[in-house]
Amino acid sequence: MKIIILGAGQVGTTVAYNLSTEANDITVVDQDSHLLRDLQDRLDIRTVLGQASHPGVLQRAGADDADMIIAVTNSDETNMVACQTAWTLFHTPTKIARVRAPEYLSHPALFSQGALPIDVLISPEQLVTDYILRLIEHPGALQVLDFAGGRVRLVAVRAYYGGPLVGHELRTLNEHLSGAEARVAAIYRKGRAIQPEGHTVIEPDDEVFFVAAANNIPAVMAELRKAEKPFRRLIFAGGGNIGKRLASALENDYRVKIIEHNEEQARRVSEDLHHTIVLQGDAADEDLLLEENIEDTDVFCAVTNDDEANILSAMLAKRLGARKVMALINRAAYVDLVHSGTVDIAISPQHATIGTLLTHVRRGDVVMVHSLRRGAAEAIEAVAHGDKVSSRVVGRAVEDVKLPAGTSIGAIVRGDQVIIAHHDTVIESEDHVILFLTDKRRITDVERLFQVGITFL
Repeated sequence: MKIIILGAGQVGTTVAYNLSTEANDITVVDQDSHLLRDLQDRLDIRTVLGQASHPGVLQRAGADDADMIIAVTNSDETNMVACQTAWTLFHTPTKIARVRAPEYLSHPALFSQGALPIDVLISPEQLVTDYILRLIEHPGALQVLDFAGGRVRLVAVRAYYGGPLVGHELRTLNEHLSGAEARVAAIYRKGRAIQPEGHTVIEPDDEVFFVAAANNIPAVMAELRKAEKPFRRLIFAGGGNIGKRLASALENDYRVKIIEHNEEQARRVSEDLHHTIVLQGDAADEDLLLEENIEDTDVFCAVTNDDEANILSAMLAKRLGARKVMALINRAAYVDLVHSGTVDIAISPQHATIGTLLTHVRRGDVVMVHSLRRGAAEAIEAVAHGDKVSSRVVGRAVEDVKLPAGTSIGAIVRGDQVIIAHHDTVIESEDHVILFLTDKRRITDVERLFQVGITFL
């Protein structure tokens, strides 16, 4: 595909890196020549210097025959105008824009072909908020990702010594679940992917990805690790868009506190929320954390705009006794640095966002993509079309589908029915198939599987 990325910031750079490795024709537009030079040194892409919404700049970037524009500059207004320009002057088929301000997002009528012609709206703050909410809903999970409108979930957990299934073969998993079913999609042992087979034995500290119907997740987690008490007491460091959204969503069911450094922002947040305690102060202030009983806190989640402040405050909270700590981290190098360290979960807005973008880049009918393992792996939801003649998957049992190495089918959603995939499960037309790829470089082979042959068309 020919794709123009507007903005060479954190999100734009992550998108360019992901898409340029998949044989796409990528052009990045930005006003910062240093950022563009750095990108060109690392990636095989074109760059254009200039204001992203200007017609001449878009034309130089190749908008005349571009398949897609991804507008992810730091300005909502620039992103929106760029999409309008691309449609009006160049009839660009797919226009994706990052829009952060709630004042725009609360008026969906703005974003339609008759108004601002934006096909896909991305709000990183809302994606991160949803991601954190799922983690709070499932204590003990490292990742919780939705498929098929939330009916199926892919969950990552770290297997603990003493878990019922630890030390046993995978084939015994469903025997323990008493009617509930799940499938282990991947196992990472000391950072290395292991293809799960029936005879594979789960070891302590394995990172296990499993797929199950949403209502069966707690039962499966209990097999892999000690059952954890539900979270009750939450502290969020930062009262910006994400901290405020989280508190608003949780304050009726949890005991929520926000620590906000800016006095004026703290006052605004306290006026907008009803049951949340808002404290004005420094989240890395040891005396403040002790005064707020950090040792009795179930989750401390740092979501300010400052990576260093998030990491340091989360580390301090953990040392002072917080049960689980999370930190929002924008810089990829920092995510790798804190992974599996003092901070329990590092949350990357870029990786939360990239899945939404990849959904619209993937060939075949792909309706959901989640980027995993810091971009190395992917989980996708693809729809099977055609019949046994025109399709490589329809009418075939799972064991007969020629999956690329390191790829597994975890579940199939057929209408309202969630089917955990077994070797003899037959895929039907219009099934939603949930796949896990330990090697993202195999994605082209998977896309080809779900493309329909000419005989069907």
